[in-house]
Amino acid sequence: MPQVDVKKVTKSDDRTMPIFEELDRLADRIRVEAYNLFTRRGGGDGHALEDWINAERALCGPSTELAELDGKYDVKIALAGFEPTEIAVTATPTEVIVKASHEHRKSSEDKDTKVRWSEFRSNDVYRRVSLPGAADVDRTTASFKNGLLEIVAPMAKAAPAAGAKIPIAST
Repeated sequence: MPQVDVKKVTKSDDRTMPIFEELDRLADRIRVEAYNLFTRRGGGDGHALEDWINAERALCGPSTELAELDGKYDVKIALAGFEPTEIAVTATPTEVIVKASHEHRKSSEDKDTKVRWSEFRSNDVYRRVSLPGAADVDRTTASFKNGLLEIVAPMAKAAPAAGAKIPIAST
């Protein structure tokens, strides 16, 4: 199974990589789209989350699954049509971020073919998955097979809080 490189950010508050700025811009676009959905619906309470999810899905949302198994978070994201080299994964202790970029270029091997119209275009897909607990960034891996990206992030071992009593086993 082809491996996908995972950029590892060990501190949750380290937002210096360009992917974080891209996500901020995307969140602004989602906010505007969610507001537009809200106004088209005529407003009203109780649908804010639904509007946000619909806006996120419309702008960037490939199908995704987050599961916990054997002390690991398992994230699966459908990215049909992408190659492993077009996928960037960034892992922090609290989230996994995926960006897939693909540019469709017009090409025709048959010089007699005249393209009348095409919906193929450059597209970027983003997906950010917040993890329910801390992950061990250094051991996070990603693989890609048959259009499915799988990211495995082992759960971090909880460090004892400062001043916490640590039990000592007697022998």
